[in-house]
Order: sequence, then C-alpha cells, then structure tokens
Amino acid sequence: MAKHIGKQSIKFEKKISVTSTASTVGTKEGEGPLGKYFDVILKDAVDGETSWEKAESKIVQDNLNLAVKKAGLSMDDIEYIFSGDLLNQGTGSTYGIRNLNRPFFGLYGACSTFGESMCLASIMIESGGASKVLIGASSHFCAAEKQFRFPLGLGTQRPLTSTWTVTGDGAAVLCKNGNPPYIVGMTTGKIVDFGITDANNMGAAMAAAAADIIMTNLKDFNISPDYYDLIITGDLGYVGKELTIELLKKENIDISNNYTDCGIEIYDKNTQDTHSGGSGCACSAVTFSSYFYNKMKKGELNRILFIPTGALMSSTSVQQGESIPGIAHAVILENFPKGDS
Repeated sequence: MAKHIGKQSIKFEKKISVTSTASTVGTKEGEGPLGKYFDVILKDAVDGETSWEKAESKIVQDNLNLAVKKAGLSMDDIEYIFSGDLLNQGTGSTYGIRNLNRPFFGLYGACSTFGESMCLASIMIESGGASKVLIGASSHFCAAEKQFRFPLGLGTQRPLTSTWTVTGDGAAVLCKNGNPPYIVGMTTGKIVDFGITDANNMGAAMAAAAADIIMTNLKDFNISPDYYDLIITGDLGYVGKELTIELLKKENIDISNNYTDCGIEIYDKNTQDTHSGGSGCACSAVTFSSYFYNKMKKGELNRILFIPTGALMSSTSVQQGESIPGIAHAVILENFPKGDS
C-alpha cells in the first residue's frame, strides 16, 4: 500500500500506469512548436458550437473519449473520471462529461487541476478502489479572458508579464499495472501566497508555490534535483520560471540545468505574441499528454517531476482586491521504478 513520506508526500507501491493520453488544442497551439505532437487541432475557437463555453465542453467530451479509445477500452470500462477546468462551478467539465454516464469527481485547482487529478486518481487505484481511471483538464482562451480579465471585444492591451490561456483539453487513462510510464509518487501542495494582486502576472503569483513544492519533494524523498531527468512546472511562463529558479537558489537548490515549464514549451515567444508564455488548466495537461508523454514512451526521458501550478483566484476575488494564492502538485513519473530491471 501507499506510504506517507516526509511532510506532504506519498510513495506508491502499485504500478500505476499512464496507459494512454489524448490532447486536443486550438489553432494557436497547433501553430506552435509542439503542433506535431497533438492528436487534434481545432479549425476555429468555437468548434462548431454557438459559444466558447460550449466549445470547451465539446472539446472535453471528444478528448476524453479519444483517450479511452487510444487505451483500447470503452467508456464502460472506466470506473471513475477526475476532471476540472476554469469556468464557473466547473461547467466546462460538467457539460462535457454529463453524457458519458460514469462516476465523476469534478475538481478545481485552477491551472494545477491536471496534477490534482493525477494525484487523486493514483490514490484511488493504489487503495484498490479502482483499476481504470480517466483524468483530464481543460481551458479556453476566449472563455477565460471573458471571465477573469476583460471581454475580448474591448481589445485591451496585454502587459508583457501576461500569459496566454491555452485552448484545449489534455486527458489520460490510468490503470493498475500496464506499461510505463508509471506514477510512483506525489507531493501535495499547500497554498502559498506572496501577496501578488496582478491578474496579468500569473507567473509571479504561482512561482512561490512551485518553489515550495520542489523543495518539499526533494526533502521528503531525500533526493537532489539531478535525480530527475527533467523537472517540469505547468504554467509559470518565462517570468515565473526565472522567479522559481531564484527562490530555490536562495535555499541552495539549483534546478537550472534540468528544469523547464510547459508554458514556455507550448508557444513560440518570438512569433506568436504570447508574451510570458502559456497558462490555463490545459497548458500542463496538453503539453504532458502530447510532448512529454511521447518523450517518456520513447525513453528519451525516464524520470520526471511533473508539477502543474495554479493561481487560486476568482473573478470576484480579483474585483475585491484580494491577493492571488498559488498552489502546485508534484507527480513523480518513471519508466523504471526502483526494483525493476
């Protein structure tokens, strides 16, 4: 059974396989440097629907079905779904999953939601409560901008610290046993708030939580950064990545040689006008489900620390002048867990 490690971590004993993944993205994401890795690239922002919000739900439904199909399963084989998004009361996931007729846990961890779903689904499998679990996370640039910042029709100038909310859905099927990569451990994040109030600087708001969870993971498992082939945060962009490196250096931890961020990988900064990079629930979800999963399947990466990061704000909290609390959840994935040849 799972073993509690240190302050905030769990080591899994069962082989929890990431059996399949699926990624659906918008046109801007498809035009970026990872375009060839995505399963589906949409032709437009509404995907045949009448609103951006309805489009997001359609993306969720279609992409979850695709992940199950790629696993060689039917939806009836899935015992639980863990999924979430950025829209009010999780409507992107709710309306996308309502016709799938499977037990559903709706999650909200802001942009950390895919990591949260990985962690909770792994605990479910480790406990013996399920053997096949479907996870996902989605976001939509237009819907998120309208809800959290300004209506697109205003044509508001975006500051250079801002990130671009990824349109898409990332999904994965987790199974007991199966083929690598395996989820072998996790470190649960706690809320870290450095008092950032600027909703156009998500990287700064989340960096402290990212640094905290990396430091905690290394301490709980008694390892150094070079234990991992790559440490991958989810949604910090260029601003947040540099802040994370600086915060950890103050603790005598240097991750600069094996660290990247999904928000940097998914867009071309020079040609796509995304300023500090990408963010949104789908940012880490689609980047892992396409690019990094592919690298693990090919053996180009064998051990990673995957850390989706989230800014736990709402449109109401921003209007009331509240600060933006950050959170991050760390997932350890390995092709060859200790004890395996």
